[in-house]
Amino acid sequence: LLSNICVLYVIIERSILISKFEDHSGAQLLRTVVEQVPQIYCLDGKEPNTQDEEEVVQSRLLQPLEFLLFGEDPQAGLEKLQQGSASSQLCGRVFKEGETVYSCRDCAIDPTCVLCMNCFQDSVHKVHRYKMHASSGGGFCDCGDLEAWKTGPCCSKHDSGAATAMETPGLRERAQKLFQVLLRYTTDMLVWEESFELAAELVMEDTFYCVLYNDEHHSYDHVIYTLQRSVQCDHSEAHTHTGRRAVKRGELRSCQDARDLIRHISLQPLRVEILHSAVMAHQSFAMRLGTWFQQIIGYSVGFRQVFCQVALEPNSELDQTSLISRLMLHDARLYKGARKIIHELIFCSLLMETEYKRLFAIEFTKHYMQLQKDFILDDHERSISITALSVQIFTVPTLARQLIEECNVIKVIVDTVMELLSEHLDANHRFHFQGYNSDKFFRIQVIFNDLRYILISKPSVWTEALRTQFLEGFRVFLELLNCMQGMEEVKRQFGQHIEVEPEWEAGFSIQRQLRHILVMFQDWCSSDDTVLLLSFKECHRALMRCNNQPFHSEAIDYYMCKHILHVRPYKVSQEPVSIHLPISRALAGEENLSVCLSSVTSPWTITGPSVLQESCDYTLWAEHPLRCVVLAAQVSAEMWRRNGLSLVSQVYYYQDVKCRDEMFDKDVIMLQIAASQMDPNHFIMLILLRFELFDVFNGNHSNKDQELLKQWNRLTEEMLYLIIIVVGERYVPGISQVTKEDVMMREVIHLLCIEPMAHSSLVKGLPENESHETGLETVIPKVATFKKPGVSGHGLYEVKKECLLEFNPFFFHYSKSQHSKEQRRYVRSPAGERSVFCSPALRPPVPPPFCPAFSTIVRLLCCDILIHVLRRVLQRAVEDRATYWTEAMIQRALHLIGQGLSEEKTQLGGHPVEEVTFDFSLKARSEGATRRMLVLKSLPSLEAQKDMIKWILQMFEVVKCLREKSSPAACMSIVPDKDKAERKRKADAAKLHRQKIMAQMSAMQKNFIESNKMLYDNIESVVLSRPVAVGSTPAEREVLTCILCQEVQEVQAHSPAMVLTACVQRSTVLTQCRGKTLTSYPLFMPPDLAVGTHTGSCGHVMHSTCWQKYFEAVQNATRNRLHAEHIIDLENGEYMCPLCKSLCNTVVPLIPLEPLTLNYENAELVGQHLTLPRWIQILSARIRGLKSVTQGSGKDSCVIPLSGCSGERPSFSDSITEMLVVCATTVHRVGLQTAPNELCPRVAIMSWNTCAFTIQAIGQQPPFYPLISRYIPLLCLPCLTELSHAVIQKHFTDMFGALLPAMSSENTPSIVEIDFFHLLVGLVLAIPALYQEEAVDLRPSAVSSAYNHLHILQLVTVAHIVQVLLCSTDYPAVSGGEDGEEAKAAAELYATVSQCTSGSDVSGSSVAERVRTGIRPFLRCAALFFYCLTGVPPPEELSVTTGQMEALCSYLALPSNVFQLFQCHSGTVSPLIRRWCGHPSIAKALKGEIQTISYPRKRNRLIDLPEDYSALLNQASHFQCPNSMDDERKHPTLCLFCGTILCSQSTCCQSQLDGEDVGACTAHAATCGAGVGMFLRWVRECEIVLMASKTRGCTFPAPYLDDYGETDPQLGRGNPLHLCPERYQKLHQLWQQHCILEEIARSLEVVHVMFAFEWQML
Repeated sequence: LLSNICVLYVIIERSILISKFEDHSGAQLLRTVVEQVPQIYCLDGKEPNTQDEEEVVQSRLLQPLEFLLFGEDPQAGLEKLQQGSASSQLCGRVFKEGETVYSCRDCAIDPTCVLCMNCFQDSVHKVHRYKMHASSGGGFCDCGDLEAWKTGPCCSKHDSGAATAMETPGLRERAQKLFQVLLRYTTDMLVWEESFELAAELVMEDTFYCVLYNDEHHSYDHVIYTLQRSVQCDHSEAHTHTGRRAVKRGELRSCQDARDLIRHISLQPLRVEILHSAVMAHQSFAMRLGTWFQQIIGYSVGFRQVFCQVALEPNSELDQTSLISRLMLHDARLYKGARKIIHELIFCSLLMETEYKRLFAIEFTKHYMQLQKDFILDDHERSISITALSVQIFTVPTLARQLIEECNVIKVIVDTVMELLSEHLDANHRFHFQGYNSDKFFRIQVIFNDLRYILISKPSVWTEALRTQFLEGFRVFLELLNCMQGMEEVKRQFGQHIEVEPEWEAGFSIQRQLRHILVMFQDWCSSDDTVLLLSFKECHRALMRCNNQPFHSEAIDYYMCKHILHVRPYKVSQEPVSIHLPISRALAGEENLSVCLSSVTSPWTITGPSVLQESCDYTLWAEHPLRCVVLAAQVSAEMWRRNGLSLVSQVYYYQDVKCRDEMFDKDVIMLQIAASQMDPNHFIMLILLRFELFDVFNGNHSNKDQELLKQWNRLTEEMLYLIIIVVGERYVPGISQVTKEDVMMREVIHLLCIEPMAHSSLVKGLPENESHETGLETVIPKVATFKKPGVSGHGLYEVKKECLLEFNPFFFHYSKSQHSKEQRRYVRSPAGERSVFCSPALRPPVPPPFCPAFSTIVRLLCCDILIHVLRRVLQRAVEDRATYWTEAMIQRALHLIGQGLSEEKTQLGGHPVEEVTFDFSLKARSEGATRRMLVLKSLPSLEAQKDMIKWILQMFEVVKCLREKSSPAACMSIVPDKDKAERKRKADAAKLHRQKIMAQMSAMQKNFIESNKMLYDNIESVVLSRPVAVGSTPAEREVLTCILCQEVQEVQAHSPAMVLTACVQRSTVLTQCRGKTLTSYPLFMPPDLAVGTHTGSCGHVMHSTCWQKYFEAVQNATRNRLHAEHIIDLENGEYMCPLCKSLCNTVVPLIPLEPLTLNYENAELVGQHLTLPRWIQILSARIRGLKSVTQGSGKDSCVIPLSGCSGERPSFSDSITEMLVVCATTVHRVGLQTAPNELCPRVAIMSWNTCAFTIQAIGQQPPFYPLISRYIPLLCLPCLTELSHAVIQKHFTDMFGALLPAMSSENTPSIVEIDFFHLLVGLVLAIPALYQEEAVDLRPSAVSSAYNHLHILQLVTVAHIVQVLLCSTDYPAVSGGEDGEEAKAAAELYATVSQCTSGSDVSGSSVAERVRTGIRPFLRCAALFFYCLTGVPPPEELSVTTGQMEALCSYLALPSNVFQLFQCHSGTVSPLIRRWCGHPSIAKALKGEIQTISYPRKRNRLIDLPEDYSALLNQASHFQCPNSMDDERKHPTLCLFCGTILCSQSTCCQSQLDGEDVGACTAHAATCGAGVGMFLRWVRECEIVLMASKTRGCTFPAPYLDDYGETDPQLGRGNPLHLCPERYQKLHQLWQQHCILEEIARSLEVVHVMFAFEWQML
């Protein structure tokens, strides 16, 4: 009844509200909202409940609004609406920060066109070349946008059908009225500020809130600290105050005090405001209305259109400002949550409709400057700023052109940049960024992206309006470049080093931003002839107007070789110079300049006569680029070293791949332009003048200053290098007839000539275009072969040998270090490989011919001045004056001579001799070049250049023959080749010498065999029988070397201890029940092996004393090291192996195996009497006797001695005993995670357990793993510690009770609850304690030990076979074989067990197969254990294979038919089976009440990962944090052990571990991996995280590789990734072999960080 009344009340209340809303006046609607909102949004001071608030808002406000909107029940109205309208073509999914997005490299118009995960999976682009990356937030999916894609614009979900608007009568009118009222209300509330006056009708009560706004300047901890001090809240409460939060509620005065206190605590005050409680309530509802609008708009295209119309409608009351403009202009003052809602509302409305998107773009452009100014002063990232919407507007080609035509958006953007950078202009109207604000400057640089977006797609059709507005924008852009031309000039420092490094990063940052923009402007200009001509004129005028680096003297005449150059003097080393010349370089644009220049050389063909022919001074064109090149040369010559590192860095970036295409490359092009138009002699003279070498080569200057001579030599090298570049670098479209593909092929060839490179290294060495593409994929198959990677490393590309002919040793894009690498590779390459590398002589390759406009550049090679310079250089070497020349100088001169001869040969080969005016060889011969070459060839200091000189001499003869019209081959045969004959003679002599030595060695071998023939005749073949691991222990001396002192010592029982480094760690590698934890280790290890203790070693040996000294030294050295506690834990005894740097925490002493002689005849006699029943009887009597001794006085007790006891147990040296104690206590401490206590009774148990667990872990691999063959049994000698014999005897008695139920206790588990290999190890290693008493200390004889081990093994094997049968639910189907002896015995055993358990009928062959398969791992581990214990070598078949039952049984002295154990001892075994099966736990296990383990146990492996990385990303996109309801970016992390997905590095999933807050991954690793974890962080990071404890971890490459064999951490390259099985197998082995700790320690040892990562918060 009560519930019905409540429902009725809600219905009545809703009806009243609906009746109020149905009044169509906006005032009535607002009054209702004003009345209801304060009643809902927690104005009573209580803590808000989001879920309760949402329910009340839905019932009281939102549902009545929907009734008013539809005019009927909202559900019914929505169904009608959806029937009459189609879905939208556009996806419009708004990306969250960190969400994975995809871009098709084949089909996207530009890189900003992206798809969401779902659309990408259902599109054609999935099989194309694509990239993936993590979104920074703020964008939306472009699926369905026809202008964003060349092909496949829609996925299968978003077809290209047009969406229809709503047609329900009256719905549009109601929607328009409702949207007008609610959107205005939302806008008024969200733009509300503290200073606004509150309307009287809004005041319900006089309470206020002190509201704190979080920002990006203050850290999370700082805000928490401030709140704790100001409002006295605890840490957990302060932890919840994120975004905008009311931190105090009360009267105005108390809130003001809290505000003042918060501002006073922080040096940079937090933003705090005082808001009335009513304002807070209405703002909360306005936020909720924003999400409601998104929901309603998504119902219909008509709703969306109505909303867009209302949002863009001008408001007559506010200067025609629309509602959306008000929200945009107020964006920077809103907090993060409000911004996100507004932006998402714009995405799903205005940007989804083409016409309204255009209107919104106009509004956005109108307020663009103000929005950017607000963003500069904002403290939030751009992804949550309204300015981030520019990428959605400006990248649409049609919209961008409309904005240029209607709003001149280019001018708007550039004016905004100039306005914001105006404060950095100096008196000369040039930028000077000294003392700039880096954060503000970074935000200003972002504006350049908008200019790039506008220019991203050049028009195919030009209108007059577009042409006019574009040129206007281009003029404004040239004004920006004019402010950069010559900015930040530098002047050479003399005498004293510069005191303060000048600022240079800002200028280069702008240069990098303009890099692609300049190219885009040139592309736009080249697409229209008129625009091209006018823009070129504008650029030329701008260059002529520049006043940077002016001349301070009048022009004078310079004379050299009868040539006169009239030019103004200027010295780079003495006057100011700038490296920033954007206008000069813009003039040298590739397509722009090539077309313009072709018109300059002839009358203009574009429009009208040229005005540039009269005003072009090509000397001036070359002046500023030449100064930059000279500046770089002088810096290389160390002439500017007093100017500091800032200039060195500028020169580096000037030639670096990030900037060179718009700096150094354009300077070279400008010099080539000048060289093509100037007299070649004048051009070379100008170069000599600017390099300040004119007097040096004119014979007017001499100096003996060694420092100055070194500078001259270096400058001469750089000057010759520049001429090589100007003449030889022709791979530029427009300079010669080459394509961009040819250019790229040449770049790749020269990079690969340095060394084989990975794909990512090649991409880094190549320039990117505006779409971030290098074009590498199209050319790499033509020039290189791919070498696939192995388990580690990455794939490499190697250059094809046929492409080496294009190699140029003076490639102009080589940096200094790359040039050195290339030279070293050539020098170190074999002589045979050099001939393929590029001939033995590094001859200049044949370049492509120049275009006609640039064909005159080759005249530089045969001009008088260059011939004179080359003669002077060679003459210096001929005179052998060491201080006046260098080998590099000669190498460059020879290369120039080779270029000249090659060019002359090419021209003579293609034209008649009479038409060839290029006469380099004639001029060179007349200057004595060939004579000097012969002299240089004999100089020892030029041995490396001998091949080059020889080739040049041959080329002289070839050219001479071509001029004389004779055969070049005949001329070349005349040239003597004495060196080749000499090399052949030496090779033949060396070959004869080697043959003579080999013959002498063969004769000596024959003589030795003849003289020692008796030794070989006495050798007899010995056939050894198959060994058994019970018998005499081989007596072999073991001599080892200490890795620290390098001394040699034999391992003896009484010698000082030799120890192995070892690492003890908890492990879940073998667990069958992941997540299960053990509080303490019981005496009986459960069969699920939930947590074990593993002991591993790297195998390096030390003296115990050397180890102790080393460990003390490590402790003393590590305490003072930064973050040393994250590498090794000194308190837990950790250290690094001195040799291999493996992580260790203990040592294991080496103990020699005792040589025991076993008399097999006596052993057979003993075996006849000491049968299994007799042995059980004797052992039981001994145990009962020990119990009576323990319980009684000792005199009245009956002691039955065991046969075969002799002598005392062996004694060991004190150091061995001490090391045994160290090892045992470490195992106990680590395994139980407790304080060390050598007297604890569980020390023995832990030693046995670690022995068994380690063998089981290694037993998964091929048996008889050599690493542990010597130290495993040593872990199991706790009797050498201070433990009493009674404790060991008690453990043995309890363990033996599991096999003999008659001796068991109440706590003895059943056989299905025991791991029998752990039991075997414990019984074998504990049985010697039965021979020891306080008064008598005996040890068993060899025969007794052998039979003890044999009978224990037999009894444990029998129990394990029964365990396998009890735990088996399915049996393999085996055909035939039922008549065999083994099948019959198996059927008999199964019948015996079935009588006790009521099992079903199974064939004997199936039982036999199940038993063989189930016990094979047990037998393998037992064989390994007895091998370690006795040292008996195993048969060869066990060392090679792992599955031969016969060999295992033979080695363990068991019958190959294990069922014979039951037949031979049926009288003893049958009662035991009945007792075992009668245990109460067996019945529970058969009923399924107790979980059992099937045998063989399944081998744990890392989880299966999908082959395609996109599948993982898709899985991550659907991940929802279980403890968080917000949509903030999460870090989904995948546990590779169990497959659990965790939310890492997030406060929402933190938990307590040992009283400390830890992250989700750390907490999970504690239960899943016993503290060890292996996680895949796969959304953005794409890396493996290895964890070893709460404080230690490291990253590891993910097993996902791209098509080029490389990993992609952080998804930096974004290439498709695929799983590499070999890498994943390596991770699996890292886990299985317990090497994670070691990998972490080595990683942390190598990586040195200032601030350690908080791994516990992962």
